[in-house]
Amino acid sequence: MYLWVRRIPVHLCMLRTATLLLVLMLSVSMFVGCGKSDNSAKSLPPIAIEPGDECHVCGMIIANFPGPKGEAYTRNSKTPLKFCSTRDLFSFLLQPESKAMVTQIYVHDMGKTDWEHPADSAFVDARAAWYVADQPLRGAMGPTLASFKQRKDAEAFREQHGGRLLRFEDITLEILAKLGEGSAKSAHP
Repeated sequence: MYLWVRRIPVHLCMLRTATLLLVLMLSVSMFVGCGKSDNSAKSLPPIAIEPGDECHVCGMIIANFPGPKGEAYTRNSKTPLKFCSTRDLFSFLLQPESKAMVTQIYVHDMGKTDWEHPADSAFVDARAAWYVADQPLRGAMGPTLASFKQRKDAEAFREQHGGRLLRFEDITLEILAKLGEGSAKSAHP
C-alpha cells in the first residue's frame, strides 16, 4: 500500500510536468507565429466584377453603373469587398475602423479603360494612383473621383474635364462631401 501511495504523487508530478511542457511549447509556437508576416495578402489580385455583385457601402449592383470602381481586401479575407464607385470606396476606407483592417486596395485606371464600362483588367493599386476630384463625369453615386495609374493620364483628363489632382493620402471625408460642388459649376455654365 505504501508503494501505491508514493506512485500517485510521482504520476501527478509527471502529468504536471508534461502539461507545463505542452503549454510552454504552444506558447512558444504562438509567439513565433505572431512574428511572421502574412504574405498571402500581398499576392491577392483584384477580381472580376460579376453581374450580381453589390457595393459593400450602398448595396447597389456595381455593374449597372459607369465610372471607376474599387476593391479592398481586409485581413484574413480571401475575397475583396467591392465598391460601385471610388467615392464609396473612400467613404469606407476613411472610417477609423477600416484603416486597420484593409491590406490591399484597387481602383480602375481610367487612362486604360472606358468610363461607361470599366474593364476588370484595368485595376491598379489605389495607394499609388492619381485622382481627379471635382470633375463632371458621373459614377454610380453621382460625383466621383476619377482614378489613374499614371500622373500624365490624370493631367490629360483634368485638362479635358477640369477638376483638381490628388494623391491617395490627400483624399479626406471633407473632400468626398464636397464632390460635385466644383463640377456642377463646370458642367452647367
